[in-house]
Amino acid sequence: MQKFIIIITKADFDLLTHAELECFILSANLPADFINKFTARARTENKIILTQTAEDCLKFGLDGVLLDLSKSENLAADFKKETSGLKNKFTGIICRNRRHEAMLASECEPDFVAFKVWTDGQEKIRDLTDWYNEFFLIQSALIPQDEVDFLSFKTDFVILDDTKYKIFVANQ
Repeated sequence: MQKFIIIITKADFDLLTHAELECFILSANLPADFINKFTARARTENKIILTQTAEDCLKFGLDGVLLDLSKSENLAADFKKETSGLKNKFTGIICRNRRHEAMLASECEPDFVAFKVWTDGQEKIRDLTDWYNEFFLIQSALIPQDEVDFLSFKTDFVILDDTKYKIFVANQ
């Protein structure tokens, strides 16, 4: 089973008590005070804290960033520009759901490559993630956009927002 990366969308410390959760992404709309407190508590638990912009990563001294480069026309250049000041930080890239884009993303040498998936077309994305995991050593993540059976995918991680994760846990 995949591990979870949880996007924190509202000021709530509850998910820090879940021992199985090791990585969080803090949304840019969260108050700075909450980000600082959440990060301090997470560090005492040896959790990884990411954000969605390099600027916030540096501003709050976080562990890394997940960049949505799925609309980029020059993925390598945009990745280099966005991560130029992020030495020794975790990096993830959300890329377009195409083999060529996945290859370009992997050439940037991030820590993981993420793919968005919708109910419509999920078999196409399943084929893509199966292919990706067969040929690349860089870890993969899945970001379900609606009700997708994400457990049936062979990715290393599933990225869910805090609300979807709580619903998933409640249904188990």
